[in-house]
Amino acid sequence: MKKIVKLIFLTILLPIALQAQNNVIDEVVWVVGDEVILKSQVEEQYRNMQYERQKIEGDPYCFIPEQMAIQKLFLHQASIDSIYADDAQVAQEVESRINYFITNIGSKEKVEEYFKKPMPELRELLTEMVRDQSVVQEMQRTLVSGVKVTPSEVRRYYDNMPKDSIPFIPMKVEVQILKLHPFIPQEEIDNIKGRLRDYTERVLSGETEFSTLAILYSEDPGSARQGGETGFAGKAQWVEPFAKAAFSLNDPKKVSKIVETEFGYHILQLIEKKGDMVNVRHILLKPKLSQTEKNKTVAKLDSIRTDIVNGEFTFEQAVLALSQDKDTRNSKGLMVNPATGNSRFEMSELPQEIAREVSRMKEGEMSKPFIMMDPKMGREVAVIVQLKKRIDGHKANISDDYQQIKAIVENQKKGEFIEEWIKEKQKTTYVKIKEGWRNCDFKYEGWMIAE
Repeated sequence: MKKIVKLIFLTILLPIALQAQNNVIDEVVWVVGDEVILKSQVEEQYRNMQYERQKIEGDPYCFIPEQMAIQKLFLHQASIDSIYADDAQVAQEVESRINYFITNIGSKEKVEEYFKKPMPELRELLTEMVRDQSVVQEMQRTLVSGVKVTPSEVRRYYDNMPKDSIPFIPMKVEVQILKLHPFIPQEEIDNIKGRLRDYTERVLSGETEFSTLAILYSEDPGSARQGGETGFAGKAQWVEPFAKAAFSLNDPKKVSKIVETEFGYHILQLIEKKGDMVNVRHILLKPKLSQTEKNKTVAKLDSIRTDIVNGEFTFEQAVLALSQDKDTRNSKGLMVNPATGNSRFEMSELPQEIAREVSRMKEGEMSKPFIMMDPKMGREVAVIVQLKKRIDGHKANISDDYQQIKAIVENQKKGEFIEEWIKEKQKTTYVKIKEGWRNCDFKYEGWMIAE
């Protein structure tokens, strides 16, 4: 399944050059239904794949247009089934890609020079590409939504698997965490609010542009380089106080009141509203933690740890009563792996500070308190962790790794389903391939090529 998806989506990666070179005479090389594939599009994709060092199976002038044709099959079916992309997610992904380019190439102007496109045109092209990608992904999910595997299929697959093909499962751990936020003195909060009020006055008086202040002072690394611009997003994509403030803005010349979130303190400025999405600029300032307050919080955690060791209460009871981590407080401190949605982590998937502690702990053992950077909040917190379970690296087996083996079988079955769907779709789709582009060893032999 993953291989098929990868091949299909090679066609929607951003080209290195978004315009055909002058020496390329554009022409229609494939027609799929009522959609065309141009020679320039194939050339652009070829250059991009070379730059990205993507694997090209065989002749690129056979492989690439065929993958583009497959994409069009999914897009055509999606239009029939009324499957559309989520505009808010598309806009967010486009902004993410543009920010990535600016970060790696150096500036907005350099990005425009590199891609030979002004930013509005680049944004429009990216939006189309990302939207197509999203639609194809959703179409595939819809097609395979009914594909299920039974326990007997999983066991049969495992029993028939050559012994040297059984995957090795790396060591995994389950970790519980108790987290406290070091105290922030009111003086520090007042200082931050004073700075933000000063920025607001400078913007409203016309002394300084909001975007300039964001570049200079905002502590949100993801948006500061872009003048604080977040990109279009819906309410669900931001924490509630920020979303409420963003969607209450109506005048691009105004600045919001100071907004407090778990990340710090913000001021916002409206850029544009578009339906149920909004694009804003913001400046984030984070309170600075003194070493004294960090030491006090570590000492408090050390006292809690002593009480747990002495049997005054359990780690789980301490988490429920004292932890300030809203994501784990009600699950007895059990951390959830965002990549998998379950509680098992490979060591490389844990925050570095936690992995360092866990690597030398025994099952059921509790760490001493330590300070770490909370990857979600971007601020320092004090924690103790407990190693709930360690699953040593091993060859996969049905009893311990059923879900992972099931996922392998399910993905394989979904891949076979998609393969058959493509072959059936070929039989009913008009395809015309230009002479000189037909002599190919296509992956799918069933293209009904019109003369």
